Amino acid sequence: MPQKKESKIKAPSAKSAAKAKVRTKAKAQVKEKAKKKAKEKVKKAKAPVSRAKAGAPVRKPAKKLASAKAAVKKGTVRKVAKPRSAKPVAVVPASPPPRIGRQEYQRRRLRLMAMMEPGTIALIPAAKIAKRTRVTDYPFRQDSDFYYLTGFEEPGGVLVLTPDREHGEVILFCEERDPLKEQWDGEILGPERAIEALGLDDAFPVADMHDILPGLLEGRERIYITLGEYAAFDAQLMSWVQRMRTRESGGAIPPGEFVALKHLLHEMRLYKSASEIRLMERAAQISASAHARAMRACGPGLNESQLEAELVYEFMRHGAKSPAYPSIVGGGANACVMHYAANNAPLKRGDLLLIDAGAEYQHYASDITRTFPVAGKFNASQQALYEVVLNAQAEAIATARLGNHFDMPHQAALRALVQGLVDLKLLKGSVDEAIDSGAYRTFCPSKTSHWLGIDVHDAGDYRVGGAWREFEAGMVITVEPGIYVPADLPDVAAKWRGMGVRIEDEVLITRDSPRVLTEAAPKSVKDIHAMMRRKL
Repeated sequence: MPQKKESKIKAPSAKSAAKAKVRTKAKAQVKEKAKKKAKEKVKKAKAPVSRAKAGAPVRKPAKKLASAKAAVKKGTVRKVAKPRSAKPVAVVPASPPPRIGRQEYQRRRLRLMAMMEPGTIALIPAAKIAKRTRVTDYPFRQDSDFYYLTGFEEPGGVLVLTPDREHGEVILFCEERDPLKEQWDGEILGPERAIEALGLDDAFPVADMHDILPGLLEGRERIYITLGEYAAFDAQLMSWVQRMRTRESGGAIPPGEFVALKHLLHEMRLYKSASEIRLMERAAQISASAHARAMRACGPGLNESQLEAELVYEFMRHGAKSPAYPSIVGGGANACVMHYAANNAPLKRGDLLLIDAGAEYQHYASDITRTFPVAGKFNASQQALYEVVLNAQAEAIATARLGNHFDMPHQAALRALVQGLVDLKLLKGSVDEAIDSGAYRTFCPSKTSHWLGIDVHDAGDYRVGGAWREFEAGMVITVEPGIYVPADLPDVAAKWRGMGVRIEDEVLITRDSPRVLTEAAPKSVKDIHAMMRRKL
């Protein structure tokens, strides 16, 4: 290795050394001053800026923040984390509402019996377990009418209501306790405990029904029954009645007639109690949270099934047992299939995604539909069509009030939809011409509303005496206008083809203005864009 050459630089004089010392001190002071100034700029950039308008969003001062960032880049101050702006997210309250109590089920049974004539009997069978394969079953879900009157979730029973019966008006046939069966399938309530737990007059093993129930039927003038719901039970009932008829010569008195129970019971189910509304609010909160989650998870390249999984996860983590109905997750032209169920297509940039999904919470259904852009932002055509549907929904909800009838939300939505289709040149002629001719049905094939409750299409007549039923407090409806442009429709511009938009909310009829139970699910263009920016 070669040696370095020796330096021949002369030592500085005392005078020049003093000058160098002054210069070094001055440079240090300047650097310290610059460092303090940069820190102050960062501090000011992070501080909220007061706004003249109360409640206005806080903005970062762009110039000051840029200057502060430059200071960070130069290394004169340590890097500070950027403040995140908060966006609204649907929140499910931590404490669940109370379950419906025994007393409410008792009141329901008493109301139903008060509407039945003396000398009659009502039979309400429970659902049975259904086979999925030879060795597995479908998840059990109780019959809605039976559950409405009992709150009892075990399969295979029969509720019997006998007004004015001396030895008890409310009788349940249910499964007996069996330690071996309970070891495999879980606890069974049993007849002995059912009397106290459910507030009954009497209870018997379902195996004894063949010996006891025919005697309760004999001599009744009328049997209220859910004919057509459970074929095996209907056949058993007819066989009991037929045997009575063969013994008429010996004094047996078979029942006089069969009457559909739904005319009485479904009228009751149409009006929701305060307890029912609380459960429906909870189901709506869970479902709104799930829709918000799907928006945050969505992106090009994902599969429809992945977003369905996000929905189910959010349902179940908040206490919902299952979806209230098969979820619809349709991207692109799949959104134009009204009951699309495959949910297995890839999501593409530039497409819209329609999700129709709701949770079932303690047997009460939610039903929400939202449509949003896969990539997080509507293009001009998508936004134009979306806002037509959004306006139509607002017009429909405004009519959901006392004094109006069930078809009025549909008529309001239809007129707004057709007006929008005419304005966008998707329909020709006037609004009245398009409605009178039925030309709108190419794009708007469905009605706008249905009842909601224990069933997603809940019980209750839509017409009374041939006229549309008027709204009353306690009724709950959906409002779900939509426009669906078939992908193969030749007479419209290509930008519209294969675009489906539906917006659906749950609306409670009150004594005042309509109350939207599902308002927490993002719906405006602005709110959807904001929610989709908050990626999971």
